[in-house]
Amino acid sequence: MFRRVWISAALALGCVLATAVLTGCEESSKDDAKDLFTGTGKIDAGGRSVHVSCAGRQVEDRPVVVLLSGGGDGLEKLAALRGTLSKKGKVCSYDRLGEGASDKPAGPQTLKSTGKVLSAVLDRVAGDGPVVLAGHSLGGLIAGRYAPDHQDRVKGLVLMDATSPTQTADLTEGIPESAPASAAALRDQTLSILGGGKPELLTVPDGKVRSAGDVPVEVLSHGKQYLAAVPEYGPGLERAWSEGQRKWLALSGDSRQSTAAKSGHYVYVDEPDLAVRVIERVTARAAADGA
Repeated sequence: MFRRVWISAALALGCVLATAVLTGCEESSKDDAKDLFTGTGKIDAGGRSVHVSCAGRQVEDRPVVVLLSGGGDGLEKLAALRGTLSKKGKVCSYDRLGEGASDKPAGPQTLKSTGKVLSAVLDRVAGDGPVVLAGHSLGGLIAGRYAPDHQDRVKGLVLMDATSPTQTADLTEGIPESAPASAAALRDQTLSILGGGKPELLTVPDGKVRSAGDVPVEVLSHGKQYLAAVPEYGPGLERAWSEGQRKWLALSGDSRQSTAAKSGHYVYVDEPDLAVRVIERVTARAAADGA
């Protein structure tokens, strides 16, 4: 029982273990209207090969939706969500360096360097057009850190149970060094990943949430408080996670938070219809704001 709880907690805190749903591979091509990348294939990002998959057609005045997976997940995990969203417009996802079919990073990564990879992806799939970023867990944190510096192109955000902007402090305060070995192992593993561990070698420092302008932002949080099942420290971890979700509301004066009542950490898997509604709502509002 504790092993199952431990794995669930590790997924939530660092999103480091995942079961990918494999999908077929399409041929990469160009978008007929704007000569942009579509289909599935590899692009170059600063000399590294990045695996990208897009579905749907670009709709005039509608932002391209770009999905960002959690740590330990490849773009295949987002295949079902990508397919559903593509019925209304173009939607893409990609494997960050170290994940899925993309190259391994050449060395340690920072939020700035992984942001450059994201920029390279956006250049190829959306050109200079607007985008909505929808990120899960670590992908949500990356989206939230990227948007304030790229307000010219990021016109909406959906954070699906995003990693807290103060995750390291939350974890070190929630599980002290005096904790039993099982809890300490969870803390140390997650801190190692946040500190630049495999597979992404990405260092994720704590920081204050900065404004991304008045773009529509929706924070979609898990409702099943499974972290509370972690012996002794679970309730505190759950409270810290909830507070971390609220901190992301500072991204915009047009932010709102909702709860996926039937979901654990993977809200887009547990309640896919809800995730689709939230992403489509933000995309529609972003399109209206740009009209």
